[in-house]
Amino acid sequence: MNQKYNNTRATLAIARASFRSILRSPSAVVFSLAFPLIFIVVFANIGGGGMSVDVGVAKGADTLNPVYKALAQNKIIHLIKNQTADEMRKNLAKGSIDAIIDMKPFVAMKPIGMSVQYSHASGDKGSVLKSVLNNIFYRIQSEQFKKIQQFSGIPIPNAVDLKETVVTGREYKYIDFILPGQLGFSLLSSGVFGTAFVFLSLRLTLVIKRFFATPVKRYSIVLGEALARIVFSLLGALFIIMVGHFVFGFTLIHGVVTVLNMLVLCTIGLIIFMGFGFTISGIAKNESSVPPISNIITMPQFLLSGTFFSVTAFPVWLQHLSNVLPLTHLNNAMRKVAFEGAGLGDVTHQLFILLLWGIGIYAVAVKTFKWE
Repeated sequence: MNQKYNNTRATLAIARASFRSILRSPSAVVFSLAFPLIFIVVFANIGGGGMSVDVGVAKGADTLNPVYKALAQNKIIHLIKNQTADEMRKNLAKGSIDAIIDMKPFVAMKPIGMSVQYSHASGDKGSVLKSVLNNIFYRIQSEQFKKIQQFSGIPIPNAVDLKETVVTGREYKYIDFILPGQLGFSLLSSGVFGTAFVFLSLRLTLVIKRFFATPVKRYSIVLGEALARIVFSLLGALFIIMVGHFVFGFTLIHGVVTVLNMLVLCTIGLIIFMGFGFTISGIAKNESSVPPISNIITMPQFLLSGTFFSVTAFPVWLQHLSNVLPLTHLNNAMRKVAFEGAGLGDVTHQLFILLLWGIGIYAVAVKTFKWE
């Protein structure tokens, strides 16, 4: 007696075969595991040299005095003025910003009234800001009182009346920034390059055409391949998270719950990035045309989405472009979940942007994808 055909079993069989194929692919292992781990090791040991110092400016602070103008012209200082006082305090405690400054109106020949709040959570960023401020104070002091010193011999008074306080918070290590970015790097590479190469190869070698001679449904082919790539990528993501946590001290504020939330975000991101892969496999004429098209999609995101350096280090016009890219929102969501302890309900803005990208890219994929 013949058994009834089971399409679910066929889907799982395709997934198992595809998973074994991925494991045997050196490029899949290199892009998903080796490259992210190499970058994590390198950047975790050299620290955040490419990151800027984020400084909140208190509401009502005098922005016309020479200290503020000097800070605004300093390339490593990023001044934040669009947050409320409560938001700044919370972000300072979390390490999302590195200091808060407040300045009294400038009066010629009198010390500039200024207060600075630092945070333990921002690590050595406070020391960087102190060094910058000391240089500014010295320059202002020299310029303001140089003539007095020359003609009267009176000691030069302080140019700034500075009050400093330190807020206690969790230390924000560079691994807390770089690891989510490398997870995004891995997912984007796997979703775009892996999917594009696999489906183009299956089409060119007529494997898909042979599938059509069997009872297997079309969606089973896509679903089987997608399941295999999701399982492989999630195992890789879990491995990277564990290495980051136990070797480099990557913060998982709620432990297992945080890991599970990150894996959910990884799944969502990978599904969206696979949409780019499906689109490329439909557009590409042969395998040699896949890398150039894929790089047009992946390279801007690798460089502009906060993968290696903070988006705040870019010029304002470039930050606007960065905030459009899906990888930016995936990276931001994972950092909020890992370090700040946010739940999935707290990153709905990032998830909404990713949803819009998912709808858009799969609409394009449906139009461009070819079976034969």
